[in-house]
Amino acid sequence: MYYIGLDVHKKTISYCVKDAAGQVQSEGMVASTRQELNAWIKTLPQPRMMAMEATIFSGWIYDHLLPHAEKVKVAHPLMLRAIAVAKRKNDRLDAAKIADYLRCDILPECHMASTAIRDRRRALRYRSLVVKQMVQMKNRVSGLLMETGVSYSKSQLHRAGYFKDLMWMHPEVSDAIRPLLKFCRERIDQAQELDRRLVGSLERDPLLSKRLERLRTVPGVGSITALTWALEVGDTARFRTIKQAVSYCGLCGDEKSSAGKTMRTPISKQRNKHIQCVLIEAAKLAVRQNHELAMVYDKELQRGNPNRATLAVARKLVAYLLAVDRRKEDFLPAEKFKQMVAA
Repeated sequence: MYYIGLDVHKKTISYCVKDAAGQVQSEGMVASTRQELNAWIKTLPQPRMMAMEATIFSGWIYDHLLPHAEKVKVAHPLMLRAIAVAKRKNDRLDAAKIADYLRCDILPECHMASTAIRDRRRALRYRSLVVKQMVQMKNRVSGLLMETGVSYSKSQLHRAGYFKDLMWMHPEVSDAIRPLLKFCRERIDQAQELDRRLVGSLERDPLLSKRLERLRTVPGVGSITALTWALEVGDTARFRTIKQAVSYCGLCGDEKSSAGKTMRTPISKQRNKHIQCVLIEAAKLAVRQNHELAMVYDKELQRGNPNRATLAVARKLVAYLLAVDRRKEDFLPAEKFKQMVAA
């Protein structure tokens, strides 16, 4: 078996090929294009395994190399600390170290979702960008009105009819800001339409539709939460326990223990930030829809911290979502589940 370490960059890929004894067979650099990679693959010995560090470019390179190797692995960048803190660091040495990690079977591998899931995840994350831009435009509208001293109803500002009357009929709105208000409103309408189309296309996707229907039966879980869970988590079989899923979602703290002293942080920074944000917002809504989750919230709230109470509910939501995905059945509250077992 030959072990190939890749140090991936935007324009080039440095590589190092080692045999089972750790001897360097070849090393060099190849351009980060499909044509160059095809020509380079033909020169490599077989059988072979490849590994690279996770970057923004790793996805398409992983897909392109996967049919041409026994295995292709992607390493977690935060776990490759030996490369980051080395006294000598260059692309050639980085590729050699990755090859050694792969050869010794100590590569800190990270999960790579299927191409189909990653393609749909890209669309969902683009939708998040669209929503952020829409919120920025709404804030800009409010800012323009406040800068010029225009009185308005905050609750009705972004309704189409009210905004139209405000822009053209309000005596305090000057001609100087009308073009800016019109531009902002057009951008908001475009963003809302694009948001609707993106979410609708994902919900109708045959790969996701049945799974989304099951996930939406969980209290507090709507279309966006279900989509985010399905596309950010992907295959739930990679989580052996609920704790692993909770850790991936960033709903637990870091622990640093040494010499009998333990320090815990409130919440971990090593997480999937996309699903963390969505689950916390869903937890705030879920306590109003399910008394079991409300009891979890109230029990934790007695300790005096509402944020930690929300996190406790979010962790419970993870357990519910994980159970629905594993059983491939709709969510059942505890009372109904007990009645079914008793019957």
